[in-house]
Order: sequence, then C-alpha cells, then structure tokens
Amino acid sequence: MTSSTGASHGSTEDYERQLARIPLFLDLSKRELHRLAATCVERDYAAGDVLVQQDEPGVGLFILISGSVKVTQHQGSGEDIELNTLNAGDVFGELSLLGDQPRTATVTALEPVHALLMPIFDFRAALREDPDITIRLLGVVSRRLRHQESRYI
Repeated sequence: MTSSTGASHGSTEDYERQLARIPLFLDLSKRELHRLAATCVERDYAAGDVLVQQDEPGVGLFILISGSVKVTQHQGSGEDIELNTLNAGDVFGELSLLGDQPRTATVTALEPVHALLMPIFDFRAALREDPDITIRLLGVVSRRLRHQESRYI
C-alpha cells in the first residue's frame, strides 16, 4: 500500500459533516462529532493500491472523498469474487471500529483515491475519554439489531 497523508484538503468542520451522515454516528452531538472528527486523517492511494486486505486486522473507518474502489472476497475455491464498487461519498470499515474481527474483504483502488480515515486506535481513545459517545453508539447498534431481529420474528 503506498498511501500518503498528502496535503490536508479539509478542516475538522468538513470532517464533522462527513461523519454526521454515517448511520453509526447519527445520534452524536456536535461536540461528540467534533471529538471524533479530530481523529481523522486524509490519505491518498494510487490506482491498484490495496486500502484494506481480507483477513487482516481493521485499521479504521474510511470515507471516500474522491475516486472509486472495488470490494472483493477471496473464496475457499481460490477465486476472488467482486462484491461491490464504492465511489466518492461511500463509507466502509465502520464495524472494524467496534470489534477486533479481521476484514471480510479486500478493498482496492480502481483509480486515484482520496479518503478520510478514522484510525481505530484514535477512535477507541476518544471513546475512553468520552463515555457518552460509547453510550450513544450502543443505542444505534441496539436499534440496528432490533430492526434485523424484527425481520425474522
């Protein structure tokens, strides 16, 4: 992976706006969004770079600012299947913030990509410093689980 921090293109306020539209963060206050936005860093990737690798630990949440990526999954039969293509505005990796499970897919840049990354360690440090964020996130996750359960009951 040949990522670089590159020149900063956005401000903490820009990052807050990006985070505010992610379903996981919908219940957060402006102050809490600001706290999480302060953990974000910008990254640039060249076409062909792997942003995340299947079976590797998650590094954090990604918001695609520009460019597109393909999401593939290696199958036991030895083949890779393409699951999705993500474009500017799309988000991936939010579950890695909450659990220590390895990535379930590989994400590869199809063209130059500019992304906002919220590193997992900085996110978790923010949760330790501001437990209210954790409580609000648990509420969102709980609602999502109840919604899923209601579909099968």
